[in-house]
Amino acid sequence: MNRRRTTSPSSSSPPRRLPSRLPVDPYILALLGTVALAALLPASGTAADVAGGASTGAVALLFFLYGARLSTREAMDGLKSWRLHLTVLACTFLVFPLLGLAARGLVPFVLTPELYSGLLFLCLVPSTIQSSIAFTSMARGNVPAAICAGSFSSIAGIVVTPLLAALLLGGGADGFSPDSLLRIVAQLLLPFVAGQLLRRWVGGFLTRHRTLLGRVDRGSILLVVYTAFSQGMVAGIWHQVTPGRLGALFAVEVVLLAAMLTLSWYGARRLGFGRADRVAIQFAGSKKSLAAGLPMASVLFGAQASLAVMPLMLFHMLQLVVCAMIAKRRSLDPEPDEPPQDEPKGTPLPKDPAREGLPA
Repeated sequence: MNRRRTTSPSSSSPPRRLPSRLPVDPYILALLGTVALAALLPASGTAADVAGGASTGAVALLFFLYGARLSTREAMDGLKSWRLHLTVLACTFLVFPLLGLAARGLVPFVLTPELYSGLLFLCLVPSTIQSSIAFTSMARGNVPAAICAGSFSSIAGIVVTPLLAALLLGGGADGFSPDSLLRIVAQLLLPFVAGQLLRRWVGGFLTRHRTLLGRVDRGSILLVVYTAFSQGMVAGIWHQVTPGRLGALFAVEVVLLAAMLTLSWYGARRLGFGRADRVAIQFAGSKKSLAAGLPMASVLFGAQASLAVMPLMLFHMLQLVVCAMIAKRRSLDPEPDEPPQDEPKGTPLPKDPAREGLPA
């Protein structure tokens, strides 16, 4: 006897689509390709001088564009969510550095002093803007808050990151001195302020050519990566890093990211934030900006920049993959005012925090 399974249209629910396979980010491939190019064909001699000058100009251009794109009016409007922004800033410039200092106990058994300096520098870098917005939107969080939080973090990082580096890294940041601070001001802060002052005249052009300028941003960062890793190859510092040390660094960064994802999510809940705000806080408070960190490292660390930026590059790739998984998972959460698909209409929802999922 054959049993035919029948379902009525009213009782059947649409099948839940499984998350698609995460595509490989072309930019990550470009970064890896740039590192490989620097390993095979490092710039030396006159070519190194030319690449260094171009890298310096690219860094100044990056921060000029950051300043020109940021709307002062939007930034002032975002101050209305000051509690959320203070929470993100605390995650970025307080909790992260404390965890970085705690990792000092891993030297020299797990991390070399050079890799630890890079890991600590990673903990001092500001948060991201683009990826925080993208993941917050995917997870149905507070997108305007993510925009403002990432912007405020980037602005604060221009001043806070070098000061924290001077305080916590000391001699590790290429003998951090007043001259280093002046280079930071000249290459980062002044172009940013110039961009803000000229926004009135260049803002429309930047808006119309957003895609082209995005390519300029990424191309500038690739140039900084090539210059830094070429200097490392010429100086022979890569012989100091073994595959075992790199594996240990990756494991440490997995723990660091998991700790920040957990602390930002549950800490925001303890502070009384709603789900949408907690999503923005988690994504903006747990990530670090490669775009801001690489130029700063090239100024702060000089010839040692290649080892210093390795932890940041590794963390950048890790956070993109993990946060994409979390964002896709949170996108399947039921709306706060609607029952989930597998429950009949009219059934009251139990107040179960586990419905919102745990950080992956």
